[in-house]
Amino acid sequence: MIDAIGTPKVSVVIPTYNRAALLRLMLEQLARQTLPKAEFEVVVADDGSADDTAEVVAAFQDRLRLKYFFQEDVGDRVSRARNEGAKLADAEVLIFLDSGVMISADLVERHLALHRTGEPLFVCGYAWGYDPRFPPIEDLHRRLAVETPEDVLARYRDEPAFRDVRHEALVTWDFEMNAMPLPWQLVFGLNISLPAEVFRRVGGFNEDMTEWGCEDLEIGFKAHRLGVPFRFAMDAWVIEWPHERDMSARWPQMVANMAKFLVAYPEPVIEIGYVLCAVNEYWRWEETWLELGRWTEQAGTIDVADEVARAVADVGADERIAIFGAGGTLPPGLPPAVIVDFDAELLEKATRGTPHTPSHAVGVRTVLPDQSVDRVLVTSRLTGLWPTWSDHILTEAGRIGRRVEVLHAPAAG
Repeated sequence: MIDAIGTPKVSVVIPTYNRAALLRLMLEQLARQTLPKAEFEVVVADDGSADDTAEVVAAFQDRLRLKYFFQEDVGDRVSRARNEGAKLADAEVLIFLDSGVMISADLVERHLALHRTGEPLFVCGYAWGYDPRFPPIEDLHRRLAVETPEDVLARYRDEPAFRDVRHEALVTWDFEMNAMPLPWQLVFGLNISLPAEVFRRVGGFNEDMTEWGCEDLEIGFKAHRLGVPFRFAMDAWVIEWPHERDMSARWPQMVANMAKFLVAYPEPVIEIGYVLCAVNEYWRWEETWLELGRWTEQAGTIDVADEVARAVADVGADERIAIFGAGGTLPPGLPPAVIVDFDAELLEKATRGTPHTPSHAVGVRTVLPDQSVDRVLVTSRLTGLWPTWSDHILTEAGRIGRRVEVLHAPAAG
């Protein structure tokens, strides 16, 4: 039996569903960790498996400090499984691993070492073999079944298809996540760690997000909002077990969860991310966010009060209006309207102490209901974004309004 006297230094939480054979391999690899077994615990959070997962866990009770949680199978609820696993965890540091990743012998020790600095830290570990753009490497599954993860890594590490899908993005920033404008975009839940206190402060994973995708981005986003720094750890690595990925089925689930993300955080960075996910251009998120930042600086002095005043001169008494790109100054006597702008400071200035409804958004996908206004005015403050976003802005304006008026000459191209 493992000597479980004292609180473990780190808890490894593994959500799983009908992957008993892979879980057995993971537990074998956790049993060979360089960190003494008394210093870490493993919490298996079972999302309703119908195979022999419980028996596999029971077989390791004398080799690992183990806890087991089971919830009824009512669909993919990985967020709840992770959260419930974290509730059972006793350590001050939590490592989350997906079931079906093969683990380096010093993975737990590597993660723990990064949390000994005294400051809260969100750690993302490298995931070899995780790139949905490539088919699984032939024969990789057989080698993982009989060789150590270290030997497999040595064999395949130079193959492009074996790299983490985030590799190119990380190289751009020299693997310094804190230098990235959107570090949480690279938070993939298959290999991460963070202090338990930070996990509790951000409320854990969003249990409204079911099926596949986005819940890991959101927890990273919330940690970033707290000011928690990020660290990408190449040496705290895992290898994803090869399997066919039907992204045509999974991606709509991601988009659905991004919609929930936007409702929770209705602001331009999530708005842009939602739209890019919807058109399957996830990796343009950083580029377009930086583009918006540059235009926000340029557009700071653009005053559209006069063009709005001309446009609303014939507004009926009961007509409901939304203004996309309203800026910081509104015309006198403007009837109550939905004021949409991408600059939070100018939006607050324009709507403070007024009957207007502020909406911090570009206008590519707001959280306003369908046909909720009679007229949408699109101002010249959006000209710098027009080449990239015009189709989405016009579609969104048409979704929420019965009539759309573009108050500026569309930019060429």
